[in-house]
Amino acid sequence: MTRRLGRTQVEVTRLGFGGAPLGNLFSTVSEQSAEEALDAAWNAGWRYFDTAPLYGHGLGEERVGRFLRGKPRDAYRLSTKVGRLLVPQTNKVDGGAYVEVPNAAPVYDYSRDGALRSVEESLKRLGVDRIDILLIHDIDRFTHKEDQPRRFREAMEGAYPALAELRAQGVVGAIGLGVNDWRVCEDVARVADIDCVLLAGRYTLLEQEPLASFFPLCLEKGISVIAAGVFNSGILATGPKPGAFYNYAAAPPAILGRAEAIGRVCRAHGVPLAAAALQFPLAHPVVAGSVVGARTAEEVRSNQALLGDTIPAPLWADLKAQHLIAAGAPTP
Repeated sequence: MTRRLGRTQVEVTRLGFGGAPLGNLFSTVSEQSAEEALDAAWNAGWRYFDTAPLYGHGLGEERVGRFLRGKPRDAYRLSTKVGRLLVPQTNKVDGGAYVEVPNAAPVYDYSRDGALRSVEESLKRLGVDRIDILLIHDIDRFTHKEDQPRRFREAMEGAYPALAELRAQGVVGAIGLGVNDWRVCEDVARVADIDCVLLAGRYTLLEQEPLASFFPLCLEKGISVIAAGVFNSGILATGPKPGAFYNYAAAPPAILGRAEAIGRVCRAHGVPLAAAALQFPLAHPVVAGSVVGARTAEEVRSNQALLGDTIPAPLWADLKAQHLIAAGAPTP
């Protein structure tokens, strides 16, 4: 099953492969494990693969590219991102959340030339002749804090027109954003002609703020949302256990409590919390699909099974009655 992105001809499967873990996010992933995870996704029918230069400082793109080179190019859809250039270094690089990375440092560059250079370098790392979906990466306040307004202007004056030209030339099929903040998506949607946003962690069982203004704007303008981070960095997959992650860090008490309350409702209906978390975002008409990260084949197969779990309608009704999800949120 596929859905089209906005008014484009680009279609994505309901589940896509999120490539961040293959960049050694938080821990190393062997070449064998990476290949097995990608192979499991392909065998499950996933035909959308998302990556970015940031993921392992090029390692994520290289791994995804090596796998896809053996597949018919028209059989899948591929997205990557612009906004960071990888600059070779002589000393060992601190990859932050990414470990054992190549000696290349990501440097922010949202200019026109930076975006075009980023695309060229991504094509080389991926080893493909085209990219289907190009996303401007991380122009939100979550990433840039007080420098965000300057970076936003740089992207709107530089990277965005460059991507729009590539789309007009037929070089790419769809353009948009890949960010962690729905507010910047709304800002861009009001001033730019984008096709989609890959929104991480902001439309989940724990968070539905985009329902108020951003999703209606998407419906008005024909913009699709690709839901990422549907487990909010882990807590909706593992449950609210000690040390559970939320938003790339240890979950605060309020989030632990809310996740526990949602989990209680799921348990009462015999449904895994992770199944409800995975299926919930896909019910909204603006959501074309979801990307889920995986570092092993078993994680891929587990997510595919969660997508097939039957969830009784009373579960969603109970979550709304207990004010644990928004009353107006569409449900499966």
